[in-house]
Amino acid sequence: MKRISLLTLVATTVALTSCDQKLKPNANMQEKVDAFIEVELTTDISHLSDNEKQMLPLLFETAQIMDDIFWSQAYGNKEDLLSRVEDEATRAFVKLNYGPWERLNNNAPFLEGIGEKPKGANFYPSDMTQKEFEAFEADDKASLYTVIRRNAKGELESVPYSQAYKEQHEKAAKLLRQAAELAEDEGLKKYLNLRAEALLTDDYLASDMAWMDMKDNNIDFVVGPIENYEDALFNYKAAHEAFILIKDQEWSQKLSRFAALLPALQRNLPVADKYKAEVPGSDSDLGVYDAVFYAGDCNAGSKTIAINLPNDPKVHIEKGSRKLQLKNSMRYKFDKILVPISKVLIDEEQRKHVTFEAFFENTMFHEVAHGLGIKNTINNNGTVREALKETYSAIEENKADILGLFMVSNLAEMGELGEKDLMDNYVTFMSGIFRSVRFGAASAHGKANMMRFYYFQEQGAFTRNPETGTYKIDFEKMTEAMNSLAEKTLVLQGDGSYDEAKKMLEEMGYIKEELQADLNRINESSIPVDIRFKQGAQMLKL
Repeated sequence: MKRISLLTLVATTVALTSCDQKLKPNANMQEKVDAFIEVELTTDISHLSDNEKQMLPLLFETAQIMDDIFWSQAYGNKEDLLSRVEDEATRAFVKLNYGPWERLNNNAPFLEGIGEKPKGANFYPSDMTQKEFEAFEADDKASLYTVIRRNAKGELESVPYSQAYKEQHEKAAKLLRQAAELAEDEGLKKYLNLRAEALLTDDYLASDMAWMDMKDNNIDFVVGPIENYEDALFNYKAAHEAFILIKDQEWSQKLSRFAALLPALQRNLPVADKYKAEVPGSDSDLGVYDAVFYAGDCNAGSKTIAINLPNDPKVHIEKGSRKLQLKNSMRYKFDKILVPISKVLIDEEQRKHVTFEAFFENTMFHEVAHGLGIKNTINNNGTVREALKETYSAIEENKADILGLFMVSNLAEMGELGEKDLMDNYVTFMSGIFRSVRFGAASAHGKANMMRFYYFQEQGAFTRNPETGTYKIDFEKMTEAMNSLAEKTLVLQGDGSYDEAKKMLEEMGYIKEELQADLNRINESSIPVDIRFKQGAQMLKL
C-alpha cells in the first residue's frame, strides 16, 4: 500500500455552509426533541466484583472515543457544527441525530442552509461520483475498514481506519488493555486484548471469534467499527459504536436452550434444501442484558433493543453469532411506545394480544434469524452481500423479521415455548411495524418494514376498518403470508437476485398515503417516537 500524505487523512465536513455562518432551525426543535422520551439507562451492579466496577469507567471512556469517531464518519467536525447552533433544543436535536439531518424523517435537513445528506456520509469525498469510485483501483476500496479520501493531487486514496483514526484507536487500545488487566473472566480478558490489537491492525476476525467464546462474563462490551448502515452509498464502510452491557444471568439461562436448536430450525425453513445447505454454528449465544451506555452508530436516532453479532460470515459459518437482548431498553419501548400505538391502530378486540413476552420473543428471534439461511449464493455469484449490493441491508432485515416470526411459530409447534397463543406474536408483530415505520423508510430497517407491510396487505394478512382506522389480523392468512414471504426472501438471497431485490424495494419500500395518514394519527396522539438516554458512569454511581 502506498504511503498516505497527511492531507489524505483530513475528513471532509459535509455541511454546505461557511464556517462562521450561524445555523437556524427550520422547524420547532423542542417538539422534535420531546418526541424522544428521556429514560434512565441504569441497572443494579451490586453483584459485580470490585475489579468489575473498576473496569467500567475504562469502558465508558473507550465508548466515548467511539462516539467521537462516529461523529466524524456521519458528519465531519462536530464542534464546528455545534458552535454554529445557538439554542439548546436545536443543539440537543443535532446531538441526537449526530448531524443536521433528521434520521427518522428520511434524513431531511432540519437546519437552514444545509443540503441533502451525502449517501456515503463522510466515508467518501462529498464530490466523489459513483463512476469515479468504480474506476478507482485499490484492493481495499470496498473494505469495511477503510475511508476514501483525496490526496494532494485530488486523486482518490484508500486509508485504513488504523491510520485515519490512529490517535483515537491507540488511546482506545490502551484503555482496553487496562480493562483486560482487571478482567476476572478469562474469556472477557482475551477478547479485550484481541479487540485492542484489532483497532491497531484493522483485522477483527480473531477478536470476533474470542467474543463468540465468552459465556460467563457479567460485563459485555461491544466496541469498534461494526455496522455498515451509515454508508448508504455502497453499504461497504463500518461505523464506530459501543455498547456497555450488564448480563441478566437469570433471564439468559431461560434462553440458553434455544441455541442448540439452530441447526433444526435451519432444516425447517420453508424453502428448498439448496437454499439452506449451510449449517449455522451451534455456539450461538442467546443472552439478556441491561444496557448502561450506547455510543456512536447505535445511539444515532432510533435506539436498537437487540444485537446480533459478529457480522462476519466466516464467524457465522464456524461459530454462529451471539444474540443479545437489551431488556431495559426493550421494556421502555414496549411500555411507552408500543402499547400506546396499539390503542390507536389495533382492533379493540385484539389489543389483549399485545404482550411484552411476545415483543421480547419477536425481537429475540429476529436476531437469531440473521444467522439462518445462507451467506453465499448458490450460483457462484459470490456472497449474498456482494450479489445484492446496496439492497443487501434492507433485504437482510426483511429476512430476519419474517424468519423471526416463522421461528416462533416453528418452536411453538415443537413444544419449546410451553403454552403459546401465536396471535400474541402476530398482533404484537403488527404493532411493531407501526412503531418502526414511524422512523420513515430511509433506513434498511424502514424499507424492510414497508416491504413486509405491503406484502401482508396484498396477501390479506390483515384488514383495515375504514370507520375506526384500526387493523385486524387474520390468523390463517397471516400464517400463509409469513411462510410465502420467508420462501421468497430466502430464494432471492440464495440466487443473488439483485434486479428482483431492487424491484421489491422500488415497489414496496416506501410509505404510501393511507398508511402515512394512520402514522399521522399516532403522532397527533403525542406518543413518543422513540427513547433517548440519560446515561453515563454517574447513572451507576461510579
